[in-house]
Parts: sequence; C-alpha cells; structure tokens
Amino acid sequence: MASTKDPKAGGGKKAGKGKQEAAKGDQIAVHSTAEIVAPRFIEKYAKETVPALRKQFGYTNPMQVPRLEKIVVNMGLGAAVANPKIIDTAVEEMRAITGQKPVVTRSKKAIATFKLRAGIPIGVMVTLRSRQMWEFLDRFVSLALPRMRDFRGVSRKAFDGQGNYTIGLKEQIIFPEINYDRIDVVKGLNVSFVTTAKTDEEARALLQHLGMPFRPN
Repeated sequence: MASTKDPKAGGGKKAGKGKQEAAKGDQIAVHSTAEIVAPRFIEKYAKETVPALRKQFGYTNPMQVPRLEKIVVNMGLGAAVANPKIIDTAVEEMRAITGQKPVVTRSKKAIATFKLRAGIPIGVMVTLRSRQMWEFLDRFVSLALPRMRDFRGVSRKAFDGQGNYTIGLKEQIIFPEINYDRIDVVKGLNVSFVTTAKTDEEARALLQHLGMPFRPN
C-alpha cells in the first residue's frame, strides 16, 4: 500500500527549523556587533588626541604619545568608624558610579585618638581599565563635572610631578547614577587619572584633548 504521508511535510518542518536557526543566527550577529562597538572616547583618543599631541610635542613614533593607563576612584569614609553601615551604601553607590564592584579598604594600624582599630573598613576603591575606564571618563567630563555647583573648570595644578592627576570631589551626588532621595549622607571622593606621560605638561595636554575642562590660567 502506498504511503499517505505528504512528501512535503518533512520538508516543511526542516524549512521551519532552518528559518528559526537563521533568525537565531541573526540575533547572535546583532548582539556580537553591539558588544564590539568601542566607547566613543577610544575613538576620540585615536582620531583627535593622538594627532594633536604628535603635532604639539613633535613625537616621531606613535608609541611616544602618552595615554591614559587607569582611573582610580577612592572614597574615604572616616565616619564608618562610628557607623559601619555607611560602608554598605558606599559600595552600592560606587558600583553605580563606576559600573564595577569596589574593593573595601581597611585601616592598616590603630589610632587611639580617632578610636580607630586596625583592620576595620574605612573606605571603598575601584580601579578602572580598558573599556570601563573610557566609559567612566566620558560620563565624568560630559555629565558629572558640569553638575557641580558654580563649576568653572578643574584645577590645572593637581598633578603629582609624574604625569598623574587627581581631582577631589565634595559630593557623590554630581554623578547622575546616584538617586538623591536615597542617599544616607553626602560623601566625598577622589578621582585619580594615571597616565604614561613623563611630564605634567604632557599629561595636562593629554587630558585636555580628551575633554578635561581645565580652568584658564
């Protein structure tokens, strides 16, 4: 007896499965494309900053051009000695600001005058490199700094003599990631930009070309 099965039925299932796999492949391709998009400040450095620095300082080799190596964000919390819960909120706020889990820093020695015991949490810190570093720099100069009260630019003198620059901030609320209604206490923090520059002049030029709003002389 001849089979009554439709000879096209199996082909239809295979075709449907093939379409699903193709659609899945398209989704993977879209996600892969999204993942490899570089932060815009990487492109800014390559296309604008490097040529400008080579022209300004006469670098003959591209490897001579200074670059941003890492950004260290540090929040010191002396009040945590009396109120340890501040550390927990600081960790969450630092995670929101930087997009990376912070490290809790602890006191190295006891100081009786400040009722400080060795080994207790007194701050949080994050070291940013690569993609996270460039994304943080973008948000910092484009969104956070302009939100400071009476902002007229950052100091041109806060360099350490070795091409590194540190900015002290009085309030964490300048970062748009912080919900003002949920903060327990206003916290200050330091943001340090570590560069490969050999002089402060080169480091200043690097940061300025990257968008750091220095105050006029």
